[in-house]
Amino acid sequence: MTYYAQGDWTVAENSLVGQDFVATNTTAQHALGTIVRAKHVTYGTGEFIYLAGVASCAEGSWVTYNLDDGSTTLLAANAIGPVALAMAATTASYYGWFQISGKALGKGLTSLASNNRVWITSTGGSVDDASVAGDGVNLAKTASAIHTPATGLAEFEISRPFVDDKTSFS
Repeated sequence: MTYYAQGDWTVAENSLVGQDFVATNTTAQHALGTIVRAKHVTYGTGEFIYLAGVASCAEGSWVTYNLDDGSTTLLAANAIGPVALAMAATTASYYGWFQISGKALGKGLTSLASNNRVWITSTGGSVDDASVAGDGVNLAKTASAIHTPATGLAEFEISRPFVDDKTSFS
């Protein structure tokens, strides 16, 4: 299911974007690691990074990514590194855009509530608001309950989130 429609996001700077934010492609359309800002009529301004996909990556999946080679891994316990949310089902052998700041849509578990910190779960690529020592997602918080605006998704406020496997937020 694709929640965002083609063209919902408009580039907010002098950049040429050859691949829509909700599209995937088997051939890279941009240099991996390219970052652009864009605007959405409902969600405001956000930042996006162009990365390679990973197996089982669905729209809204949370991933960690490697700046050296543009690879991604579904967010999992004890992860370390920068975090992004998939704009589309960017599975292995595909390339696409991932959101790194602004109001974003992401996968969450059934108990997720609004205005809480975000924590890694045992379900790869999903988060929850239940505290798990060492697995907090820094610079991310819930902005809606789960299933808002669509089944399995919630709204989040993110500002270049990262995970560091520490036992508490600093």
